[in-house]
Amino acid sequence: MLAERKPEWLRVRPPSGEAYAELKSLFRSLDLHTVCEEAHCPNVWECWGGGTATIMLMGDMCTRGCRFCAVASGNPHGVLDLDEPRKVAIALSQMDLAYVVLTSVDRDDLADGGAAHFARAVREIKARRPDMLVEALIPDFQGDLDAVRTVVDAGVDVLDHNLETVERLQAVVRDRRANYAQSLSVLRGAKAMRAGLFTKSSLMLGLGETRAEVLQAMRDLRAAGVDIVTLGQYLRPSGWHLPVQEFVPPEAFDRLREAGEAMGFAYVAAGPLVRSSYRAGEFFAEKMIRGDPDRRG
Repeated sequence: MLAERKPEWLRVRPPSGEAYAELKSLFRSLDLHTVCEEAHCPNVWECWGGGTATIMLMGDMCTRGCRFCAVASGNPHGVLDLDEPRKVAIALSQMDLAYVVLTSVDRDDLADGGAAHFARAVREIKARRPDMLVEALIPDFQGDLDAVRTVVDAGVDVLDHNLETVERLQAVVRDRRANYAQSLSVLRGAKAMRAGLFTKSSLMLGLGETRAEVLQAMRDLRAAGVDIVTLGQYLRPSGWHLPVQEFVPPEAFDRLREAGEAMGFAYVAAGPLVRSSYRAGEFFAEKMIRGDPDRRG
């Protein structure tokens, strides 16, 4: 096992700044959760300092137990804050944003996996800020494409679902209820649901995958119609979680980015600190949606 002393390229500064403090206070006052905090994202200072954040819907307890994720696992027993979509929209209406990412824990305890709740949040945001672009980073809804359609039909601009890792490592890294083929089916199905919809996915590196396996996963994502892919370094949240097998150097990410661009992805964000919700990727999507509709994949 690799001794997990982080290399210099993974050192980040602690959260600080006026914008960070203001956003933290706003989210607390409305009892909202962000994946930035729950998942221990290393970019929280950059995104919050720039006035952006990824909102996590449906609480902070996930029904799944993926061995890479810092979000708490358990059974919420159907408990849901039905006023949350409105509160999220209120919070976002107070922020100077043009683009927002909504994500959620997995809620296998709900009949639709929480798809209707997701859709209500999108509609509440669009009602208050019709100019705001909304990206939805969804769970797999156990492969239920009707649930996926519920979110797509709510008016999302980008539909995001993470493949997380290469095919060989799926059963080790992800909860048993998730799998490679199911995630690809969600992405392929979403892409076919609405003309002009961008789709997006993400892979973590450093879990023991080979470069050839990463390239195959990228080809599979592209074959499913995915437009945007992000590649980042896996960082171990705690001793219970999977150990880091490799700290992938920046130049290896650069080569993967070039390979992804050659495969035809509209945009590839690749680097040690890149995460699925990543400002560079979001900026690109916004530019594409607002400025060049003819290039939609």
